[in-house]
Amino acid sequence: MSNHQDLSNLIWTTCDDILRGLFKPHEYGDVVLPFVVLRRLDCVLEPQKDKVLELWSQYKDKVKDPTPIILNQIGTTFFNTSKFDLRRLKQDPQNIYLNFNNYLNGYDEGVREIIENFQLEKPIEKLHKNNRLFKLVEMFSEVDLHPNKVDNRQMGMVYEELLRKFSEMSNETSGDHYTPRDIVRLLVSLLFTGEEDNLKGEGIVRSMFDPCSGTGGILTQGKEWVRENINSKVDFILFGQELNPQTYSICKSDMMLLGENPNNIKLGSSLSNDKFQGKKFDYQITNPPFGVSWKSEQEFVENESSNPLGRFSVGTPRVSDGSLLFLQHMISKMEDKGGRIGIVFNGSPLFTGDSGSGESEIRKWIIENDWLECIVGLPDQMFFNTGISTYIWIVSNRKPKKRQGKVQLINGSDFFQIMKKSLGSKRKFMTEDHMNQITKTYKDFIENDYSKIFDNEYFGYTKVVIEQPLTDEKGTVVKDKQGNPKPDGSMRDFERIPLTEDVKEYYNREVKPHLPNSWMDRDKDKIGYEINFTKYFYQYKPLRSVEEITHQLWDLENKSEGLMKKLLN
Repeated sequence: MSNHQDLSNLIWTTCDDILRGLFKPHEYGDVVLPFVVLRRLDCVLEPQKDKVLELWSQYKDKVKDPTPIILNQIGTTFFNTSKFDLRRLKQDPQNIYLNFNNYLNGYDEGVREIIENFQLEKPIEKLHKNNRLFKLVEMFSEVDLHPNKVDNRQMGMVYEELLRKFSEMSNETSGDHYTPRDIVRLLVSLLFTGEEDNLKGEGIVRSMFDPCSGTGGILTQGKEWVRENINSKVDFILFGQELNPQTYSICKSDMMLLGENPNNIKLGSSLSNDKFQGKKFDYQITNPPFGVSWKSEQEFVENESSNPLGRFSVGTPRVSDGSLLFLQHMISKMEDKGGRIGIVFNGSPLFTGDSGSGESEIRKWIIENDWLECIVGLPDQMFFNTGISTYIWIVSNRKPKKRQGKVQLINGSDFFQIMKKSLGSKRKFMTEDHMNQITKTYKDFIENDYSKIFDNEYFGYTKVVIEQPLTDEKGTVVKDKQGNPKPDGSMRDFERIPLTEDVKEYYNREVKPHLPNSWMDRDKDKIGYEINFTKYFYQYKPLRSVEEITHQLWDLENKSEGLMKKLLN
């Protein structure tokens, strides 16, 4: 098989032939993905199948749990004691349903939990009743998915290609299950660049966590990048939590195949069912769903937000978009001695919400604690299911000295190449050169046409209430009992005054000359923060002069006259 796309196309078209008419196209994933996982597990176990059966027969009646003995002997993290696998199931077509269930039940407890979360019972029963189960088993038994043939990176791309097709047909929320590999590559390079001192040496062990782990590709690519670029011997312990049972099962099975601890992958919502309470991590990396409502978890989140020690105590974003909740969750899990976070956002967390809003309070908390290190703006049309612009945030509680008190913004919107063939909404991709250029700019901490460095307070402002006096019908100012003018609510206005400016000086210069009777109600001051990314990189292009436009029109007219004369002659 030449590449992951050929393999995913083969799986897709063959399964389409078998499943068409029996399942709706958006239901294909419920059948195809678990079979891909089962076949990949089979391919790893096939060479040791007979040995496992022999060991099981030898020890099952001698010890309470022969699992450790078997795993130690065969050198894997899982096994299957059934005499069947997908290839051997083909030998008895008449009893395919009975034997298939025997095969599933033969897996050890860890794999059975993965299979249970695929919820295969009903699809298998439906396949059997319509005489399609044997055909599907036969088809998958002929696909070689052994890691020596299809490595983990290729397998991840196969999963993502299949998931993309399924999500397109079911109108899934954009970016719910996977992140394009070019974005992952840039994300991990930004997270780990500059970390050489923390990752070099013998016997280095570090932890990495993804609270929206999907199929696990970001975690495994992060580990791979560090081993390729910094230290081939560093030992990463990978942790993840995933809400979707299907992608959770894929992630957990891949961790098994890679020799990682599959028990470090947990099922459930990171927001309302944190399976890693009290745990801290050296590195955290994720692409949470964009613009997804957290209404179903609102009661839990708001209850925790009222706890001064809770993850969400500084504020919560609007219910329609929970992106910033994931960042708050991750900040609570940064190692005290130093942690780093890489997260992909849409534009909303940059500027949504006025001063005093949950979003603004969260930005204020992050920036005033000097955790925000860098934001990289990506091109639009980079994701499979959405064309919106996205941003990578790097957050750290151990900034190097040169970055302390500062935030670097990198505009990478022009760093792309058009794809020869679009994949859903993805029409652009980043080359290695693009990624290297952005990463080098980040590492060097320099300013140029697409990189700017600001002091933290540059993004903050004081929202000041400007009052004007209430007047009666005669135009006389109405005063209170203390003799102070009463404010006219209908004339009330607000000024956003940058934190870099003195409020009184700004008011006297910008407001007082235009509203001489006004005053500031400083008791209502609110500090806000926003990052107007596009504004900082806007380049003014002056309009053409009237003379220039006139000359161009005359030139066009002269050309058209000449053309008409040629046609008439």
